[in-house]
Amino acid sequence: MTPHATAQSHRLRLTHTYTCTPAYSTSARSRRREPGDMAGLLCGTKRKKQVSDLREEGKNAINAPMLPTGTDIHPEDTLLEENAERIMLDPTSRENLKFKDLLKVLIDWINSELEEDRIIVKDLEEDCYDGQVLQKLFEKLSGRKLNVAEVTQSEIGQKQKLQTVLEAVNELLRPHGWTLEWSVDSIHSKNLVAIVYLLVALAMHFLAPIRLPEHVSVKVVVVKKREGILQTAVVTKELTSTTEMMMGRFERDAFDTLLDHAPDKLNVVKTSLITFVNKHLNKLNLEVTELESQFADGVYLILLMGLLEDYFVPLYNFFLTPESFEQKVHNVAFAFELMQDGGLKKPKARPEDVVNLNLKSTLRVLYNLFTNYKNSD
Repeated sequence: MTPHATAQSHRLRLTHTYTCTPAYSTSARSRRREPGDMAGLLCGTKRKKQVSDLREEGKNAINAPMLPTGTDIHPEDTLLEENAERIMLDPTSRENLKFKDLLKVLIDWINSELEEDRIIVKDLEEDCYDGQVLQKLFEKLSGRKLNVAEVTQSEIGQKQKLQTVLEAVNELLRPHGWTLEWSVDSIHSKNLVAIVYLLVALAMHFLAPIRLPEHVSVKVVVVKKREGILQTAVVTKELTSTTEMMMGRFERDAFDTLLDHAPDKLNVVKTSLITFVNKHLNKLNLEVTELESQFADGVYLILLMGLLEDYFVPLYNFFLTPESFEQKVHNVAFAFELMQDGGLKKPKARPEDVVNLNLKSTLRVLYNLFTNYKNSD
């Protein structure tokens, strides 16, 4: 239902410097070289190269003290200009489940927005760094056409496109108090943290119909060059906060107000929704008594959509008795597709939230059905 390089860690160490004696003397240079002399010359050249490499390795070892274990360091990461810095995602954070969930939500959102352009994003680092996807996404969200070349293969052309796109984004977001955690160089160098910061900001600003995972943080290794010395530090970056805080930038709905200011009326709303769903599910001899738990596997949602739209949903399209979390998410996501096929907007809730018994998410989904089908027989 949904779309879905590890570099070897370089351990820098200081090694001994070796000396090597040329295989031939200065006085012998004028005579014809024998095969053994040529072999000695090649050996001497090779050893000089080894010495140079070892010295460079030792220099990097001195310049990169206390580097966190397991961090991927590429040669270009140690070749920094004075006062420049490079940020790398800590490998352990890349495997963080909440971070992976955030990446999946963002990828699904981009693919949904750019479906008409037939653009499919599978990897944020590889698909966003050249500015093409970011351009199309910004144009779709803002309704504004940017004056950039459609296809750019050269690095200069890609950075020029990114410059135009990010200038438009920053011009839009800066007045609203956003901290700009991205740049042309960071995006083009495939800095995943910068790319995610940018996409989260766009999703929140344009009120994307998605639910971002809460409290997603990652650790990054910051490498800075000061007076010719590389300094490293591990910093924690907060990518998302609580839903309530993020909702401050979203359009709050009736359930936010209800749960915040009138929780005593929640039971009245739940009773009304239970009456509504049972009016239709009773036709299949089914009955709901607990909203959050009985809709969590998606089966009742699918059957309810079939009843509301007056069609039979083939059983091979979903799991009638789902057992795993993935199967339940599949069912709820499929129910969301049926809702969109029926002309409803994509639910703001995530399928995972409904499966995880999030009452507010389930209420939002059911209330959306109630407002659209309350007069249906």
